[in-house]
Amino acid sequence: MRALPLLSLLLGSSLAVQALAANSSPEASEWLNKLARAEQAQSYQGSFVYERNGSFSSHDIWHRVQAGKVSERLLQLDGAAQEIVRVDGEVQCVSGALVSGVGTPPDSAARVLDPLKLMSWYDLSVAGKSRVAGRDAVIVTLRPRDQHRYAFELHLDRQTGLPLRSLMLNDKGQLLERFQMTRLDTDATLTDADLAGSAACKPVERVAATTAEAVAGWRSDWLPPGFELINSSVRRDPERKSTVSSLMYDDGLARFSVFLEPVSEGAGTDTRAQLGPTVAVSRHLTTPKGKVMVTVVGEIPLGTAERVALSMRAQDAQASQ
Repeated sequence: MRALPLLSLLLGSSLAVQALAANSSPEASEWLNKLARAEQAQSYQGSFVYERNGSFSSHDIWHRVQAGKVSERLLQLDGAAQEIVRVDGEVQCVSGALVSGVGTPPDSAARVLDPLKLMSWYDLSVAGKSRVAGRDAVIVTLRPRDQHRYAFELHLDRQTGLPLRSLMLNDKGQLLERFQMTRLDTDATLTDADLAGSAACKPVERVAATTAEAVAGWRSDWLPPGFELINSSVRRDPERKSTVSSLMYDDGLARFSVFLEPVSEGAGTDTRAQLGPTVAVSRHLTTPKGKVMVTVVGEIPLGTAERVALSMRAQDAQASQ
């Protein structure tokens, strides 16, 4: 299940905090704090369904918190058995390819939900109550303050604060993505065997990453407000015999990545596509480092992704052509 977590942002004055809080419910903030604590302290076992573009998949999940370490295993139940195991947000092994959106990329940093930061970019409110997977839930909504991010509706278990349902909506209120628990057991005793991947789950080779943007050699002249660089890396693509730089940005809830790869004259075409909440925009740019293909992938609107792609610059250059 998708975790809904983040980085801290300290506001400069109490007046700023009060201004943001005026448009957000203190009760909603408390529920998000409860969610953040639950994901780091509550063990559970269950099943959920994932929906995107009218397509459904079903999954089992094991989530154990032990001695401060969070271990999680996801198993896709439709078609060939596909799974992913991760510890403290880092992927340990993968079998097959989970439905896009369900698994976490190997280079994703763990997030910790921070309502104070979210208040800067979303209006938080409690919208009522519901019942999901036989459990009473509280509905918390996060509505964006601008056009650069999507809205969320979270149904949180009243007893534990765990997410029972998560909806992502566009600016027209249309559903982009749904996670929904169908079974949740918070009393189960999870063993090492429950959290261990099957023999088909292949270990993931770790790729060194850093939070220093200079390492990737690129920067953005424009970012949507609130998005911050959380890591960057450079890797060698042996098949294409080229170097791919990647940058990941986060606003505390949504994320997107930027990939930059040198290309020859006339190679590839500019593209833009969207599948559910995930967009992919590729653009050719001419820079002091030569021709590059810039690709932005993430859960942001198409127009925002396109603007980010066109704003990428070589780290040592003030502007590209």
